[in-house]
Amino acid sequence: MPAVRRTGPALLAALAAVTALAAPAVAAPQPSPVAHDEAAAACTGTAPVVCHFDVAPGTYRVTALIGGATQGRTTVTAETRRTVLGETPTAARRPVVRTFTVNVREPEGEPTGATGSSGLDLTFGGPAPLLAGLQLAPAARTPQLFLIGDSTVCDQLGAPYTGWGQELPQYLRAGVSVANYADSGESSQTYLDQPQLFPTVRPLIRRGDTVLIQLAHNDKETTEAAYRANLTTMIEAIRAEGGRPVLVTPVVRRWFNADGTLDNGTALLVNGLGVDLPAQIRSLATEHDVPLIDLTALTRRRVEELGPDGSKALYLTDEKRDNTHTSERGATEYAAMVRDALRGGHLLPGRLFR
Repeated sequence: MPAVRRTGPALLAALAAVTALAAPAVAAPQPSPVAHDEAAAACTGTAPVVCHFDVAPGTYRVTALIGGATQGRTTVTAETRRTVLGETPTAARRPVVRTFTVNVREPEGEPTGATGSSGLDLTFGGPAPLLAGLQLAPAARTPQLFLIGDSTVCDQLGAPYTGWGQELPQYLRAGVSVANYADSGESSQTYLDQPQLFPTVRPLIRRGDTVLIQLAHNDKETTEAAYRANLTTMIEAIRAEGGRPVLVTPVVRRWFNADGTLDNGTALLVNGLGVDLPAQIRSLATEHDVPLIDLTALTRRRVEELGPDGSKALYLTDEKRDNTHTSERGATEYAAMVRDALRGGHLLPGRLFR
């Protein structure tokens, strides 16, 4: 049976009815004022349900009524394959309300990549997607979580490539906007130099925003002095805008020694000049009193735990002979590590985590 998409007053009635039908894991929110009526949102299909809102760049709060007459298992992605809601099971006639925040920008994926479609795109997919209602409202004052990084972090356009920043939104509730400005191929220097990157991100930072910085994979010939200077420039600029910088050591590459441990050079991001980049990030975090997420240590532990064979599933080893870029599974696991570090370090309010 095709899912019914409701907006405006019809959705408000449906949302109110949910509390009588079920006790969702998250209490039904009071929806923000309706920003677009039914004519402004076009949803088509059933598996998946694809919706497009013709809106300007900005931050939007989405309220969805998920469920239907049959059992469902629904996953929601936004824009360029960003997972904003993990697989959500629903019992027959027991819909649930879920809210999430989406950052809409042009281009919608990588900042220096293809433009993509304008407006906001949402896809309700998964094994058995069911969408009963949908509402969209501007959320301009929502706190922002900016991501500065490379191809291991960015919103990758094409599967199977997936950056951990692409999977992070599913672990956060409405109330924080993940603005992923990571871009493929960028070093600490090129990220500062490219007009679409740090010069664009800096003026968007508001007081209280958090900015994660993971740049190392492409600093293959960067000197220690230049690397430290580049990251220091970002730290100081973010603080000058009222934001809070957080340094993130890079995800490891999947290069093993014969004994099953990761190679101390390529895998652990020691560059061609012998600069141990994760060590420099740790040092800078201490020197500048910046919170640190040691993703190198976390991902190393996981990859070595799985071993040479099991760890292939985290990367694109079999699909692309690529031991640097992650699969959807790997990106999802690594995003969960970032989520846990953000929560454990009290870098975002606890109420914002799923």
